[in-house]
Amino acid sequence: MIFRLTMMVVALAVYASFCSAVIAARQQPESWYQQRWCDAQGGETEVILADRTRCDCLTASHAIEFDFGNKWAESIGQALYYSIQTGRRAGVVLILEKKSDRKYWIRLNTVIQQYNLPIDTWEMNP
Repeated sequence: MIFRLTMMVVALAVYASFCSAVIAARQQPESWYQQRWCDAQGGETEVILADRTRCDCLTASHAIEFDFGNKWAESIGQALYYSIQTGRRAGVVLILEKKSDRKYWIRLNTVIQQYNLPIDTWEMNP
């Protein structure tokens, strides 16, 4: 009985440590940034498109993908796809939580400029 209780306490402690490590990885969840930015722009968040994909933020002029800095490359494809689906200009809001994330902003904009992609970009910080 004591062994079982001890194992349960250990398992709970390990689980709690894991959860706090996952939460600590990001200062805020992506949805927190989406809601704040999209509301300020008069847009709508998590818009379900005809093919059942979800555009992170849809404004009168843009279909916008939100991503954390390290997912900069994925954001390009998603933004372009949402643009095709909505007929609105593609946009990416890149979330930069640390100074070291600046390299992702440079990579994103370098690719967009090099290939003359029709994507507008914004950065967002906590």
